[in-house]
Order: sequence, then C-alpha cells, then structure tokens
Amino acid sequence: MKSRPLGLHPTVLLLAGTHFFVDGYSNIYAPLLPLLIPHLNLSLAAAGTLQMCFQMANSVAQLGFGHIADRWRPRVLVIVGPFVTVSILSLTGLASSPWMLGVILIAGGLGAAAFHPPAAALVHRRGGEHKAFAMSLHITGGSLGFSLGPLIFAPFAERYGLHWTPFLMIPALAVLALLLPRVPLIEHPRKRGELVGFRALRPYRKPLTLLYLIVVIRTLAALSFATFMPVMLTRRGMSLAEAGTAIAAYLLASSVGGFLGGPLADRWGPRSVIIWSLVLSVPFLALAPMQAGWTFVAVVSLGGFLLQSTLPVNVTFGQMIAPISAATVSSLMMGFAWGMGGLSVPFVGMLADRIGIERALVAMAFTPLVAAMFAAPLPAGKLGHTPARASDVGHAETTGADVAE
Repeated sequence: MKSRPLGLHPTVLLLAGTHFFVDGYSNIYAPLLPLLIPHLNLSLAAAGTLQMCFQMANSVAQLGFGHIADRWRPRVLVIVGPFVTVSILSLTGLASSPWMLGVILIAGGLGAAAFHPPAAALVHRRGGEHKAFAMSLHITGGSLGFSLGPLIFAPFAERYGLHWTPFLMIPALAVLALLLPRVPLIEHPRKRGELVGFRALRPYRKPLTLLYLIVVIRTLAALSFATFMPVMLTRRGMSLAEAGTAIAAYLLASSVGGFLGGPLADRWGPRSVIIWSLVLSVPFLALAPMQAGWTFVAVVSLGGFLLQSTLPVNVTFGQMIAPISAATVSSLMMGFAWGMGGLSVPFVGMLADRIGIERALVAMAFTPLVAAMFAAPLPAGKLGHTPARASDVGHAETTGADVAE
C-alpha cells in the first residue's frame, strides 16, 4: 500500500507543490510595480488595466480550459501550463513598453489558466473522504507561492535590476521537470451519453450562481489590496524589499485562512463560515489603510486571513454539487469568478488616482458585506462527502433542503 502523507493521495501533494510555483510566478507583476511604474511611465489606472489583462488571461480563460479539460486531455494541460507560466512571466522585467508588458502578462496568464481547472478536478477525485481538506491543501500550496513570491521577486529586481528577472525561471523549471512527469493519467468519471461541461451545470445554477457572486466580490477586495499595497507603502517611505515583505505577510495570512477554511466548514457548515468570515474581515480591512508601518501590515493581514478563508469551501462545495463537471466547476469558482473580480481593479486604480490609494482601499473594504448578503440564501448544514445528483438538487431548489448533506 502506498504511503499517504496527511492521509491524502500522493497526487494531491504533487499538485499542491506544482500549484506553489504556478501561483508564485503569477504574482511577479504587483511586487515589481514600484519599479515598473517609473520605468514604463505608468499611471495607477494603467497599472490596474494591466492587472485586469493578466486576470482575464489567468482567470477568466479558465472557464474555457475547464470546458476543454472535461472533454479532451486534461493531463496535457496540467503538464504544459506550469512550464508556460514560469517561463513567460519571468520575462516581465524585459518589457520595454506597456504593450510588451501586456503581452507577457497575457501569455503567462494563459499557461496558469490551463493548469488550474484540471488540477483542481484531479485533487477532487483523489481526495477520497477528505475532499475539503485535500482542496484546502491544494489551494494553500498556490496561496503560499503567491504570498512568498514578493519576498524573492522584489528584492531580486531591486538589487540586480529588472533586466535580470528571466534568470528567476531556472530553479522553478528544474523542480517542475521533476514533479510533472509523475502526474497520473486523468480519467473522466462519466458514463456514455452523460452531459458534461456547461450543460451539466444547468440543474445547479442557483447555488452555483450564489457561490460565484461571492467569489467575484471577495476577489475585488482582495486584489485591490494586493495590487496597490506595494505602491502605497513605497510612497510612504518603505523600501521595495520592505513593501514586498509587507504584501507577503498579507498574502501568507490569507493562505493560512484558506487552509483553515475547509476544516472549519466541515465542522460548522459552509454557509456559516462564509458569512462570518466575510463580515468579520470588514473592520480590519477598513481600519488598515489608516495605520502606518507594521501596524498596517498586522491589521490588513488579519483582514486577509478572514477574507480568504472560504475559497476552498466554495470550490469543494461547487464540485460536490456537480461532480460530473468538476473541472468546469473549478474553473467557474477559481478562475472565471476570480477574473471577473479582477475586471474592476482598473476602476479602483482610477478611483485611487482621484481620491488617493488609502481612501480607495477603505471603500473596497466594505464590499465583503455585499458578498455576505449573497451567502445568506445558501443551503445550511455541514459539507458532506457524498456528491449530489441532479435530481437531488432540483428537488432541493424547490424544497429548500441542503443538497450538500
């Protein structure tokens, strides 16, 4: 019998490790913004627009790749995507114009988009009786990479210059070359003639729409802080390395929240955890921009911890509602919703240009309250481990029963 660290299939750990590098290099843009803005003469609105372009490629495109993964060869996407992401996004420092930077961000983002849906679907299938924990670990792997990236990228670019960033791809490509050949074949758990993709999700549209809207609004708040924090802190006098450490602390706290969200939802139920985490994050996020130095970092990190604690819950809940299209559901919750939230970042940049970054972030701090309102109609009860059937959900939508139990 194969060893199962943490009681999980080895494939879950392999994909969590790969997710670490994919999301880590996906966060190379924001930490370098304090250098890229003067280098390319970018306004905050332009910086937000480039972030939007990246999010469109990295996140919104996941919906298409999820549909492909439910029909074609998901293993190819899982293997090729990480290599494309790391290789291309490491070229960020070579951009000589905003247009060139946009091309780099979009191409690298598409590589990440190809990886995420089939990887999350495989984690769901290999999660066994611990699906929520497996998804929490997988998402935490990506969140840790996303949070630790600024600790490497910002100091490296500050010391050696933007033109040396391509060398950052070397260690990641070496590790990926060891991990990815071990990805197993990914089977499609469907019967002949059974619906897959978007058509299979129609019976579950009500709960999935609510979950989707929650992720969109939460993402708007999270990306607003992650994108403009480094600029705000360097303008206040922090060095680029210190600002990178600050945003890493915020993102690390967010990743810890994501890791704990799954087990908490297993115990208290997903709706309760979603509502309370969103509501409780607001005071910390609203208060943070009014603070200075490391007090700001501590307060905003607490807000990030609460804000991101339910991302694995949303993904696992959606997959268990519609397991036959797990990759499509993953792309909807992790990709398309995240990307649609990112579409609003340029408007936050425009607002920041007019009223200042601090006031713009305070305004964004209250958006999780709207997400909590959308969570209220979700089914109550604990998150179980038996996938729901379409007939069950159709009945639940008319009776108000909990389809996840």
